[in-house]
Amino acid sequence: MPGEVALFEGARNMLVNCAGLAPGRRLLLLCEEATGYYGAGLGDAVLRAAGRLGIDAERREVGFAPEVADPGADLAQAMRQADRVLFLARLGDQIRFRPMVAPVNPVVSYAIDAPMLASGFGRAHHGAFLALKDCLDRALSRARHIRVTCPLGTDLDGPGAAFPAAQGDVTITRFPLSVFTPVPAAGFRGVIAQAGFLTGTGSHYYAPYSLGLRDVLRVEFDGNRITGFHGDRTDVAAARAHYDHVAGLLGIAADHLHSWHAGIHPGCAYTSQAGENIERWSGAAFGNPRILHFHSCGAYAPGEISLNVVDPTIRLDGVAVWDEGRLCPERVAGGAAILARYPCAAALFANPSREVGLAPSGRLSARVE
Repeated sequence: MPGEVALFEGARNMLVNCAGLAPGRRLLLLCEEATGYYGAGLGDAVLRAAGRLGIDAERREVGFAPEVADPGADLAQAMRQADRVLFLARLGDQIRFRPMVAPVNPVVSYAIDAPMLASGFGRAHHGAFLALKDCLDRALSRARHIRVTCPLGTDLDGPGAAFPAAQGDVTITRFPLSVFTPVPAAGFRGVIAQAGFLTGTGSHYYAPYSLGLRDVLRVEFDGNRITGFHGDRTDVAAARAHYDHVAGLLGIAADHLHSWHAGIHPGCAYTSQAGENIERWSGAAFGNPRILHFHSCGAYAPGEISLNVVDPTIRLDGVAVWDEGRLCPERVAGGAAILARYPCAAALFANPSREVGLAPSGRLSARVE
């Protein structure tokens, strides 16, 4: 268990710098610990910190249901009465598009256990990554040409990011903030090299939630349309069947590729192999700059099947802003100033976490090796 001082610093960053809570304000803390997805002790640590900060906090346990509905009347009323609602539960992601969530403006934690909250991931000032996200969004939108590659063979390119005027996911606040705005796939074309598995996005839960791959699967696309799968014959057949299965369950377009984005938080570490619990990995590791993921199967973010690229290089007009999985903020306008303003973030970029759940082979794997 991490030290109490570090835990308090992470929780204070969450409650004050992110949620904007002050003494006397009301917090509703919704916890999911029974499933093991969120680590034991995380909710207690946040509750203790709230008490020290003078925040009036109430904790409730919420169960996990694959097919979630709107919260019941009692819980919905409690959410409305709180100044902020903090989800240490997957429920926050599951209901983030529902109309009843917008007035509540909840915080969803992607620090899913106490060690993550106490690490640099949880403790680095939230404001640093708000500023960095805005900085990277500007750089992506102003670029004339973007190219993405990876060591396994991903190679795609397109114009500057054509972000929609109305951004998605505005009804939740993410803590820690660890990705930029999804870049629409329209205008891009190329190939995505996917190793290890295909997995869900946390939007809906279905069975099977993940599909293991024997070798590297090459996913070709043109704009918003997946045009083909190539690689091991068994993988190709299984991938096509999996996409059709998920699309049929939910009544969505199987071949739609919606958007992509990469991690921006070098403090995000996932210390177990992804194959131990792919669902947990997919909800926690994506914030590291070594991971870039695509939203596919469904004409919306985050789609229903995530395609994950390890160690991307993202070039904006020829400049490698992500360089084989290492984000270099100083290579975009305004990035160096952010690092100077926030030494806590600068320290993480100088010594980024490399732990993203890879197997000893150096790849993602659906198995524990």
